[in-house]
Amino acid sequence: MDNTFPAEEKLFRAVFPPEVAEMFWRFDGRVSSAAFADPKGLSVDREGDRSFQQAAASMKERFDGRILFVRVKNCTEIGARVCYLPSANNPYHSEIHGSDTAVLLSKVQRRHLADKAVIVS
Repeated sequence: MDNTFPAEEKLFRAVFPPEVAEMFWRFDGRVSSAAFADPKGLSVDREGDRSFQQAAASMKERFDGRILFVRVKNCTEIGARVCYLPSANNPYHSEIHGSDTAVLLSKVQRRHLADKAVIVS
């Protein structure tokens, strides 16, 4: 894998459930924009060479909470940058940054990703 992301590639994120972190959820059950705020870079797992089922199962095994995804195109259409940043423990680790020069996503970008997010479990 490299820093090339197809537009339809899914980026998975774990979010604490409402009973643990109410601020990450809206009253209608959708994820809130707060779940997409991280000044260190929004940590995600790319789908990569795995099937949707394999990627979602990997997230469920490693994280508590709800698993959701956005697509790469949801990021690029708002000027956000997807960065491939594998770690020693996770070859699929990536981050979503606000731009080439800003790590934190703007409020508008966070709101857009929250609206586009699909909850897996």
